[in-house]
Amino acid sequence: MKPDDAEPSLVPRLRLLFGDQRIVGPGRADLLEGIRDTGSIAAAGRAMRMSYKRAWTLIEHLNATFDTPLVVVHRGGSGHGGAVLTDLGTEVLERYRRMQRLSDAAIAEDLKALEARLGSHPQHESASDRVDPT
Repeated sequence: MKPDDAEPSLVPRLRLLFGDQRIVGPGRADLLEGIRDTGSIAAAGRAMRMSYKRAWTLIEHLNATFDTPLVVVHRGGSGHGGAVLTDLGTEVLERYRRMQRLSDAAIAEDLKALEARLGSHPQHESASDRVDPT
């Protein structure tokens, strides 16, 4: 069975905001993990079906958000460049993933109860139906 054919389930998404500014969420954490694992912003972005420009923009934003960069880029052209997480980048990723695990565990029972009460075909909201909570 392909993942797209799997039974749908409720999925919590932990996002950290500072005011209305997004700090880190599942996508940015996945991007940091990809950079950690591949040593490349481009490779990490490709694995997420994200353009290099989008991945680079997210990394620039993350680097500017914290008091020191999360990712350091080594330029050098084909085969000689790369990207690595700094100690702070590793810490942010580890803390986010720990918060995510703790949050998921804390709400698992309530999430299961709500999921059991969903109709067989929950309505999909369009972008125009969404209300920004901030």
